[in-house]
Amino acid sequence: FASKYGTGALPECANITDPSKVIDIHSDYIKAGANLIRTNTFACNILNLGPDMKKLGDHISAGCRLAFMAASLYSDASDTDNRQIFVAGDVGPIPFIPGQDDEKISEEYFFMVQTMYNSGIKIFLFETFAGIDNILKSLNWLKEKKENEPDLFVWVQLCSNQHGYTNEGIHVRNIIKELSAKKLVDAAGLNCGIGPASMRNILDEIDFTGIKYVSAFPNASFPQGMLSRPIFSGNEKYFASKMEEILSLGADIVGGCCGTSPEYTSKIAELDLSTKKSHAFKGEADLSIKVREKDSSFWEGKTSKKLIAVELAPPFGADDKKLMDSANALTKYNVDAITLPDSPSGRTRADSILAGLKVTTETGIATIPHICCRDRNVISLRSGLLGAYMNGIRNVLAITGDPVPTLMRQEARSVFNFDSVGLMKVIAELNREEFYKDPITYGGALSYNRPNTNVELSRMIKKIEAGASFFLTQPVFSDEDIEKLSFFKDKMKEVNSDIKLFCGLMPLVSYKNALFIQNEMSGINVPDEVIARYKPDMSREEGEMVGVSVVRDVIAKTKEFSDGYYFSIPFNRVYLLDKILD
Repeated sequence: FASKYGTGALPECANITDPSKVIDIHSDYIKAGANLIRTNTFACNILNLGPDMKKLGDHISAGCRLAFMAASLYSDASDTDNRQIFVAGDVGPIPFIPGQDDEKISEEYFFMVQTMYNSGIKIFLFETFAGIDNILKSLNWLKEKKENEPDLFVWVQLCSNQHGYTNEGIHVRNIIKELSAKKLVDAAGLNCGIGPASMRNILDEIDFTGIKYVSAFPNASFPQGMLSRPIFSGNEKYFASKMEEILSLGADIVGGCCGTSPEYTSKIAELDLSTKKSHAFKGEADLSIKVREKDSSFWEGKTSKKLIAVELAPPFGADDKKLMDSANALTKYNVDAITLPDSPSGRTRADSILAGLKVTTETGIATIPHICCRDRNVISLRSGLLGAYMNGIRNVLAITGDPVPTLMRQEARSVFNFDSVGLMKVIAELNREEFYKDPITYGGALSYNRPNTNVELSRMIKKIEAGASFFLTQPVFSDEDIEKLSFFKDKMKEVNSDIKLFCGLMPLVSYKNALFIQNEMSGINVPDEVIARYKPDMSREEGEMVGVSVVRDVIAKTKEFSDGYYFSIPFNRVYLLDKILD
């Protein structure tokens, strides 16, 4: 669309503003030999079109109508062939935004699919996806529809890098295996992301047993960037030769994605399909059983006491003296783990993995680097995890991460590929593929103070399903919050009784410190009755003793359900553990 008609507008808007252009483009591909066209609805979602669901529905319905018109116009005008032109309803991925409601995203996809169904679509194509969690409701609905309408055709295409990993860090072989096991689709394959040679190699690694039809829609090549636009070179003959190889391996449906003009379609249509093999994709999947040989979780073998984790923040600069002094001081307190935040509040600190490596090397205490999704794409996250593993890190906390503060956005922008659940899936994938002998143990944060308890409960369950073994909470001060924690612990037991809950504790050390935490730290509830226990004119020792007393009260009230305690001690005054844990 952009190459033929210019940039500046979302192509899907032309369904309403310039329908003749959409019909012309469909017609160009049909005349070039395409037997199937996709509706101009790939980017139809409320993020692109606005929150008006009627407007979204109108654009999708118009896109379906125009595709059917183009197919009908060709059939009516053609007196030289009797090709049947199929129309597929095209559903593209909704861009990820941190904090988005997964249920709302799932409902939006469901709305798209229902709108297409009501517009007469029989072929439903979900393409360029990195995972299927948010479209499961739609796939299951279509599966039910197929029981009475066997002519419905459901098709999922995944987008990967040249090594077969999607933007969610999951290898496509595992997603296709899941689709096959659940019998959710008629066809599955790959599109976008890579050129034809790379796609051929990845397809050859996948076992498509259980999938009726295999598809391949690669990009023309790897693009060159020009004025923020991808520019593809004209390589129609080369592209067609690689598609011939893909066909000979057993692909049933082939076409092109980014950069493939009608000229590419024409070259594919000229191929001799008589040598096509029938489902030769059996893959080179490793079917051997990978046995876990070791458990390096920081609590392994420690069953006789409450577990203790202490947070130490990496420095803002290169001077690590305070960090290491505090870490070394913790060796005498029988601490089980030291956690290291990953630039909390979006402000740069020393890397949590590297800081954790130094701490554990010098002290021998297990470290738990916090790894957040902000500012790193999946390539960077996988790279960091591989490096951490090579250096002996076996415990991590997966968190979404705070966005860059508003006033800093002119200089730095937040980057998110996915949230903490997505990161956990990346770690789980690495545990299966790389770390299976001694897998990484990972946990998540439990935001028990969310306004909507059901939302956090849903998030907690998703994290457990993604493999989380433990949860750390924000500091607890009130009886109300203790009741909430007890509720969440009960729900954890219902899902998996082995999940560990670490109650957050913070010994506030002065009246000023208590007021600051109460008023300026989001997610931490310090009730007025706690503030009342401090006095502005208290000595340092008096303030610390109040903080110790408050923490000991919380420990006494949570000992029946808490598996351990997670200390955040202001100003690294770790010596307070002497008075708290005696």
